Amino acid sequence: MSSANSLVVLDFETTGLSPNMGDRAIEIAGVRLENGQVVDSFQSLMNPGRRVSRFIEDYTGITNKMLADAPACEAVMGDFARFIGDANLVAHNASFDKRFLDAEFARINHSYSGEFSCSLLLSRRIFQDAHSHKLGELVRYSNIETSGDFHRALYDSEMTAKVWMKMLEDIGERYGIFDIPFELIKKLTKTPKKGVDKLLSSYSN
Repeated sequence: MSSANSLVVLDFETTGLSPNMGDRAIEIAGVRLENGQVVDSFQSLMNPGRRVSRFIEDYTGITNKMLADAPACEAVMGDFARFIGDANLVAHNASFDKRFLDAEFARINHSYSGEFSCSLLLSRRIFQDAHSHKLGELVRYSNIETSGDFHRALYDSEMTAKVWMKMLEDIGERYGIFDIPFELIKKLTKTPKKGVDKLLSSYSN
């Protein structure tokens, strides 16, 4: 049974919100967790074959000049496919990142066997009293030290991994479940907030 503390946490920066509308990835990063420790990381800019908007330049700090020298999306996604292997995957607001992962992998005819879970959905259930469940707010809520810029893929994936491990630690401290199966996390993210305590209490007994 796969563990929730051994997986790949990933993050995309993109030209917009929807690959169905023609948007492309411009940066991908991931960190590999093994038993709760970061053991490897991956980061690369990628050239989407067209210019990005001023809004995206300002939002991400990724400029058209930086992308001009970046490798093509197809080459980067091939490397990233090898990086993730068959690991399970986590992202903050995973539906967004999964759309782009699926779209970019489809372009290179690659499929992956790992399952996806969402740190945003989990945080709404585990950190119910957080003021907001945006990544930056959860970092502050969890008293995690910060030293970089949000909206760059590697930093966001590193911060997501730290928030993820804080949530697993919180479940361990409250319910005595210390090696949490990934399937239990997936079930948790679909459980109504008021049902979380019952689910975890019954699991630990």
